[in-house]
Amino acid sequence: MPEPARVALLVTCLVDLFRPSIGFAAVKLLEAAGCTVEVPRTQTCCGQPAYNSGDRGDAKAVARQVIDAFARYDYLVAPSGSCAGMVKLHYPELFADEPEMFSRAEELAARTYELVSFLVDVRGMKQVAAEWPRQVTYHDACSGLRELGVKAQPRLLLESVAGLAVRELPGAEVCCGFGGTFCVKYPEISDKMVGDKATEIAATGADAVLAGDLGCLLNIAGKLSRLGIPVEARHVAEVLAGMAGDAPPIGAPKR
Repeated sequence: MPEPARVALLVTCLVDLFRPSIGFAAVKLLEAAGCTVEVPRTQTCCGQPAYNSGDRGDAKAVARQVIDAFARYDYLVAPSGSCAGMVKLHYPELFADEPEMFSRAEELAARTYELVSFLVDVRGMKQVAAEWPRQVTYHDACSGLRELGVKAQPRLLLESVAGLAVRELPGAEVCCGFGGTFCVKYPEISDKMVGDKATEIAATGADAVLAGDLGCLLNIAGKLSRLGIPVEARHVAEVLAGMAGDAPPIGAPKR
């Protein structure tokens, strides 16, 4: 195993507000990989909503705060391809006209990773000590797949989960229609896309659909529920950490 590392967890807004168990699962996995994990209290949203909406001023203001909050760690790790992609790829773009901030943004970008990619590609993790006797399928979230190359890593670790079998989704790489503000600006198109995704998930015969981005999972879980399709949605980190039974499926009514 590599030398111990000091990792700062970018919890992400959706995880913090809707599914904190994903954050705890991420911590458990990172500690199992030999990392010391800290959660900077001054972290905020990564700025992606503002950036995607063309509000570069507010996106820059948020990015400055994130860069400051994560300055003293070996790595920034996020259980989200879209948030990790924002920091890794788009922060340097934001500050292309500010040499000093551009340098700081590039430095942070170089040590920023999506959670499962970090576990496999940086820490060399090949298996996990988890059990979940289910048939699952996997949705490749757009940002993690296209911006960060997250594809094989989650499947490698899922292979080691006792009792779990993966039924590949034919359109695994097709967008679910969430796309951040896309689902708000183009609701009819978004609904058609997630409807197609839900139908395809049901056709696999899987008990659950997994993904690495909570935005996608909330969108998919909502459509599955509205269509009456009995397939649960869960973040891959919860399954890999052996914590899938610690919380209800994503989107399930609170009791």
